[in-house]
Amino acid sequence: MNTPIPDVEILPPEAPSATTVADPPPSDSRCLHRYHNGTQCRLRGSESQSGLCSRHFRLNAAALPSAPNDSVDFSGYLLRDLSKFSSAEDLGEFLTGLLLQATKGRVSPRRAAVLAYITNQLLHSRCVVEKELDKESDKEPQIIFDLPRPKRD
Repeated sequence: MNTPIPDVEILPPEAPSATTVADPPPSDSRCLHRYHNGTQCRLRGSESQSGLCSRHFRLNAAALPSAPNDSVDFSGYLLRDLSKFSSAEDLGEFLTGLLLQATKGRVSPRRAAVLAYITNQLLHSRCVVEKELDKESDKEPQIIFDLPRPKRD
């Protein structure tokens, strides 16, 4: 069975001609800022600036609160009287201080998450150490006499 292969001609992609006019910008490319009276800003908005013109983008950026500085030392607030994390209560106090500083916006959420993770690791390591100590103390068998007393009438 011989089937003829059709001739296919591949055309080069069309190059835009010099006479082609650029598409007009869409009507919704204006700045998305609305004034108090409801009118929209007439300047052109940019996608990279969340649809705002450069003026309104700068105004919005200036109004945003600055991010907390992650290099600030908070050991005075978080560690207070805690020199060693010798108990779960100490870890709980640390986490309480961390929560207070994070909710006040002094500690960034990322830094708070890292410190909480480290605290979690400390708590788990304490549990492992306690289990190992219990195993060492269990090496000598303990004999417990738990016999009922004889009934004497």
